[in-house]
Amino acid sequence: MTGSGLPPSSRTVLNLLDSSGSMTHKELVSRSNLAPRTVRYALKKLKENHLIIEKFNFKDARQIIYQSRNPAVAVPA
Repeated sequence: MTGSGLPPSSRTVLNLLDSSGSMTHKELVSRSNLAPRTVRYALKKLKENHLIIEKFNFKDARQIIYQSRNPAVAVPA
């Protein structure tokens, strides 16, 4: 699936990760102004389409860091 087949929330989250780099769920909620549940759904769709990478957060093991697989390419909104 390309960016055009993603829900708007997933495109928003992916564009944020592309432009701002790696972030936690909490940071994504804050920066996107989306509801936490909406961000979780967006991340799920991005993972299903292999568009993001999950990394272990060494500063806080309770949180996962999300990163775009291809930060050079922004998805059109």
